Amino acid sequence: MPLAPGAAAAQAPHPVPSGSLVEYIDEATRAAAAGVDFTGEWAPRFHEDQPERVPGPELGDYLGIPINFAARMRGETWEASIQTLWEWQCRPHSADYIWRGPSPVRISKEVDPVSRQIIAWHAEWLRSVDRQIYMDGRPHPSESAPHTWAGFSTGRWEGDMLTIKTTHLKEGYVRRNGLPRSDKATLTEHWLLHGDVLTAATIVYDPVYLTEPFIRTTDYELDLHQRNPPYPCEVVEEVDRPRGTVPHKLPSDTNFVTDFAKRCGIPIEAAKGGAETMYPEYKSKLPATPATCVAAPR
Repeated sequence: MPLAPGAAAAQAPHPVPSGSLVEYIDEATRAAAAGVDFTGEWAPRFHEDQPERVPGPELGDYLGIPINFAARMRGETWEASIQTLWEWQCRPHSADYIWRGPSPVRISKEVDPVSRQIIAWHAEWLRSVDRQIYMDGRPHPSESAPHTWAGFSTGRWEGDMLTIKTTHLKEGYVRRNGLPRSDKATLTEHWLLHGDVLTAATIVYDPVYLTEPFIRTTDYELDLHQRNPPYPCEVVEEVDRPRGTVPHKLPSDTNFVTDFAKRCGIPIEAAKGGAETMYPEYKSKLPATPATCVAAPR
């Protein structure tokens, strides 16, 4: 059983002078004990999130997302085949979305050899860049510093919860059906352990496309037999199209976005999302007995 703080000094045969090695070790031990250990291989658990995280959300389904008009316009004019372009095929998910993917994640820690304190966490998903979360108190870079898929992340302990702030993200998406997330967005995360279950709560703040913070939680389970393998990516010619063509839709060609709402018996205005649709009070605007929503064939 580990000794209580100060117990080492109390058990010493003679009083320990201030600044002694024993006192230093005692302080370092207590500092290193802050928080919990997230190290391991974590497997995704889909449950009710499966349609969102594996096949992907349906076109026109923006329910419960606090988007503004600009985000809705980009979603409605988005063309999924843009992901067949060479520059998109090997693009990783950004730090704010990667938790929602079907990939397992490996989390490791970087430890200072003298103080034994964790100075950085490393998180890596399949085909993902190594995402570093610095724990050594370093500041975030200037606004003009380069943006990346992982962004720049710093963490701090709040009890056993790790709170992470991420800036300097490249433009990405809040959902894989065309809803964008700007490069001015910031991300706050809370990592929590419940036995062998890791819960990641993400909060996206985007002054360009969101009118309120967008909050999601995702669960992973520790898997002692899992190994996150290498995943080399090579581009191929998926679609034969004229050089320089960028897949897109015009605002006049967006009738498809109402299919989801009509099939599920949901008012079209509700399916268009917005902050109002996040709250329970919005239920009064929905049909009393909505139709059963059958997923569209894929």
